Amino acid sequence: MKEYKIGYTQGVYDMFHIGHLNLLLNAKAHCEHLVVGVNADALVQSYKHKTPVIDEESRRTIVENIKPVDECIIAHTLDKMEMHELVKFDVIFIGSDWKGNPRWVETEKQLAAVGAEVYYLPYTDGICSTELRQVKENQVSE
Repeated sequence: MKEYKIGYTQGVYDMFHIGHLNLLLNAKAHCEHLVVGVNADALVQSYKHKTPVIDEESRRTIVENIKPVDECIIAHTLDKMEMHELVKFDVIFIGSDWKGNPRWVETEKQLAAVGAEVYYLPYTDGICSTELRQVKENQVSE
C-alpha cells in the first residue's frame, strides 16, 4: 500500500524531458492514483509571458500517455487550493528546488488546513525546458 491515495502535480510539460519523467515516476511511487495538471496555454502566457512550443491539448495527450499518469487535466490556475477543490488530492508533488520558497511555504499551510500535504521530490539537476530552449535558440543563431 502506498502512502497516499490521490497525488497531484502540475506543470507546463513543454518539450517533455527526463526531469519531467523523473518527477512523474517519483510521484507515482508515493500514491495510488496520480493526477497531473498541464498548465493551459493562456495560464503559461500570463505568468511566463511566453507561449509554449507545444499547444496545451498536445501536451495533455503526451502526459496522459506516460505510464505513471492515471489522469491528466488542463489546469487554468496556479492556485493550489482551487486545484485541491477540483481534484481532492491527499498530496501535491513539487520539485525540491521550490522548498523554502515563500509561495510554497504558504501553500503548505493552506493545504494542511484541508488535510493535504506538500511533498518535495528530488529535482533533476542541469535540465529544464527553459535551458533546453535557450541551447536550441543559440544553435540556430550560430
